[in-house]
Amino acid sequence: MTTLADVADMLREARHKAGLSQQELAQQAGVARSTLARMETLAKADMSVSALLRLLEAAGYDLKLVRHGHGRTLDDILAEQRGENTP
Repeated sequence: MTTLADVADMLREARHKAGLSQQELAQQAGVARSTLARMETLAKADMSVSALLRLLEAAGYDLKLVRHGHGRTLDDILAEQRGENTP
């Protein structure tokens, strides 16, 4: 099961992989840097989904649901069937 702490770690990793500072990512996503900092550290033990989606998009990521225990999304399987390369 993915925990809120896991999501915070994934957000921080996405920001690092995008080569962005907290200020840069927050500015691109239209959220306050303090909001991003709280989300990365779970300072409030809560996370705004709308802010998370904007931050991930600004870092170049999409949020996709994956059935528990499965590593691939339906999009991944369909792309494989079409013979497309998936990231």
